[in-house]
Amino acid sequence: MKHSIKIQLSLIFSGLMAVTVFFCWFINNTFLETYYMDKKQSTLMTVYHRLNEAFADGSVTTDEFNIELQKLCGKYNISVLVLDENSKALMATMHDPEIFKKQLLDNIFLSNSHPELERVLQKTDHYVMRSTLNPQTNTEYIEMLGFLEEGNLFIIGTPREGIMESVEIANRFLIYAGLTAALLGGIVILFVSGKITKPILELAGISEKMIHLDFQTKYEGKKSNEIGMLGENINKLSSALEQTISELKTANNELQKDMERREQLDEMRKEFLSNVSHELKTPIALIQGYAEGLMENIQEDAQSREFYCEVIMDEAARMNDMVKKLLSLNQLESGNDIVTMEHFDVREMVETFLQSVDILVKQKKIHVQVDGASPCYVWGDVYKTEEVIRNYFSNALHHCSGENIIHVKLFKKNDKVRVSVFNTGNPIPGESLPHIWEKFYKVDKARTREYGGSGIGLSIVKAIMESMNEQFGVINYENGVEFWFELAVN
Repeated sequence: MKHSIKIQLSLIFSGLMAVTVFFCWFINNTFLETYYMDKKQSTLMTVYHRLNEAFADGSVTTDEFNIELQKLCGKYNISVLVLDENSKALMATMHDPEIFKKQLLDNIFLSNSHPELERVLQKTDHYVMRSTLNPQTNTEYIEMLGFLEEGNLFIIGTPREGIMESVEIANRFLIYAGLTAALLGGIVILFVSGKITKPILELAGISEKMIHLDFQTKYEGKKSNEIGMLGENINKLSSALEQTISELKTANNELQKDMERREQLDEMRKEFLSNVSHELKTPIALIQGYAEGLMENIQEDAQSREFYCEVIMDEAARMNDMVKKLLSLNQLESGNDIVTMEHFDVREMVETFLQSVDILVKQKKIHVQVDGASPCYVWGDVYKTEEVIRNYFSNALHHCSGENIIHVKLFKKNDKVRVSVFNTGNPIPGESLPHIWEKFYKVDKARTREYGGSGIGLSIVKAIMESMNEQFGVINYENGVEFWFELAVN
């Protein structure tokens, strides 16, 4: 392969490791000694301030302070000597304080006799901090000496280790270890990237054949870049497959509907007009009667007039809702409403719908359960499928009783996905089951009118499912009713 990802990854990984090692070496070589000196000076300042505090508050003779000071000295390899005004040692943490005592007194009362061996780091009215070389042991020290705030003489010292030698050794080891790690890492990443790119190449070969709807053939090919080839083929696969199947199913669906549309059109119009006139007769009569009562002042008190107005408004709202549903049903049955077949996740649609009606569910104190794999992709008209779910769930909501449970299930059945809505309550009477899909049929007319039902919802479900050439139905149980519909997976 011309530009193999395996080689690219190995070279990039090895280069990054080499650059990282060089950067670490440069940082160590440039700043480690300065950082080390700053930390040493900061430690001496900490001990100095702590001595001032202890002498000021009188805690210098306590066991707690002695333990604290011993810990600091042991941790940072520090020696402390404090003298009173008579040059008597008040505090000493070293075994032989005389050397430090002489050094302190010489520097306080005598001028510096070896300026070439010393370098002042900090200087104030109370103390001086310096780097000094002991010519006898050839050992460098960082010393802080002067007067405490209480007037006592002090010297604090710590040996300065051979930091440059340590830096050189550390940098040399870092270079060797880093280059070795970069080489081994490049070999490992070469092996690992080979494992990663092998299935990608196989998948790219499969996608190449799937573009031509050949799902069984295995293909092996070579491109300039594995990921580029995979992305190109997967994109072609997705667009070609979805567009081809969508157009095929839409065209096939329209063809089947056209064969029945002409014969059913006149009959549906006649049935539509007959049913509308029948269903509108009652609300119109109520509106007319109550309106005449208002005009003739049959009830003169305000409460009765308000009641008459509420009846008129309720019946008008029922008529408006029924007319909208009838118009929608007429569009479906006449074939004027085009069905667009799309590939979508029906489980996501169910969950989104349940979120929108959550407040109604809580008001009725109903427990809703949803079972089924997610995602669950099917073919169908998205908006019409949502209308079916809405009608099924609305019926379940209004007729739910007993344990007050609504159970929505999605499960695959061969090449179909069945979506069902079950609610606890009374089953539908056997003699009513064949008629519930008919327009304006009501099992319990009194109850249907109570919650504003028109008897059209299930007719709309029937028209939608027939427009998509899919199955639907209802199942009675001892403790409730289950409505279902199916959609194709492929």
